[in-house]
Amino acid sequence: MATAPRLDPTEVAEIGSRLRENIALAVKAPDPVVRDLIVALLADGHVLIEDAPGVGKTALARALARSLEAEYARVQCTSDLLPADLVGTNVFNQRSASFEFHPGPVFANVVLVDEINRALPKTQSGLLECMQERQITIDGTKHELARPFVVLATQNPAEYEGTYPLPEAELDRFMVRVSLGYPAADAEAAMLAEHADRDPVDDLRPVAEVAVVRNAQAALAGIEATESLRSYVVAVCEATRQDERVELGASPRAGLMLFRAAKALAALDGRDHVLPDDVQALAPTVLSHRLLLSFEVDGDQRETVVREAIDRVPAL
Repeated sequence: MATAPRLDPTEVAEIGSRLRENIALAVKAPDPVVRDLIVALLADGHVLIEDAPGVGKTALARALARSLEAEYARVQCTSDLLPADLVGTNVFNQRSASFEFHPGPVFANVVLVDEINRALPKTQSGLLECMQERQITIDGTKHELARPFVVLATQNPAEYEGTYPLPEAELDRFMVRVSLGYPAADAEAAMLAEHADRDPVDDLRPVAEVAVVRNAQAALAGIEATESLRSYVVAVCEATRQDERVELGASPRAGLMLFRAAKALAALDGRDHVLPDDVQALAPTVLSHRLLLSFEVDGDQRETVVREAIDRVPAL
């Protein structure tokens, strides 16, 4: 089979522009949030959408999924959801006297895991191998997942009854964590008109095929990053570890994800090289949810820690 030609950065930027414009037809989300969503898709990462109820978390995830001509699955997390409900299970076929594998919803390109923190920790753990290795092992047999494979998970951080906080190991699998916030008054008024008799997300049509997304992901290998840029990423991560407010700082995996995300952002801007500006723009959404603050710290200061680390570390 012939190998598809690698896309150049301007072609990747055009794909990103189509996705942004299509999502904007149905969801009034801040530009940086949509940008980070597309960055994660191109960098082969996963997204945690965290915000209050009713601000459009699920709509945003659905809009991205419908913008791709790809297989899509949605899982509504509840306390009785089992790991097999996510990944699938082997079922005995009496006619053939053998077990047959019935795949779960994770065997799709885009998987929306709605209200992920309502699933039991045992069920949440079923996603770890999927998100990290793009495969699942059931009864000793490995099953490869579709490519691209992206998990879009939503959660409400303000409600704790009936929820199970995501452990640090699972949070670390998400490349970015985004938050929409409340829309501006004019945008909210426009939304009331648009949603009066229909859901605009249902009207979206795909603007990028699976093969195109795979080619765009492969194009990141051609984005150049100097040794000084790589050292800058490491220095920013190290600065979070040295902050006295932080119990656990950004890990090497966090630095790797920031590096990959920065290459994706460079491509979306039509550049063939990464700038410190790319790292600075993405560091808060890539690093902050991975930090564990000391017990003495009041409030959630994780994003502040990351932004202060960027201010302290000189761009090389």
